[in-house]
Amino acid sequence: MAETGVPTTNAPEIAPVSGPARSKDEVALELMKFIAVATGYGRSPQSGTGFSGKPATRSAEEHADALLELFERCRQVVNKER
Repeated sequence: MAETGVPTTNAPEIAPVSGPARSKDEVALELMKFIAVATGYGRSPQSGTGFSGKPATRSAEEHADALLELFERCRQVVNKER
């Protein structure tokens, strides 16, 4: 077999993933969920057997407020013009 010097590949071209377009709010929500799960954002710190200086109780409203604040910060980042 003679080589022509032109490399050939038998690999098929990979088409870009086509799916529904996602809004910036959806992207911000996914980012918020990732950060919240990965870091425990908004949750009260869990300590060992009573060795904390102050009680670690946080109401459901405070937890929701912290998550809403995080979502707003994520929206600002996603909507930031480059």
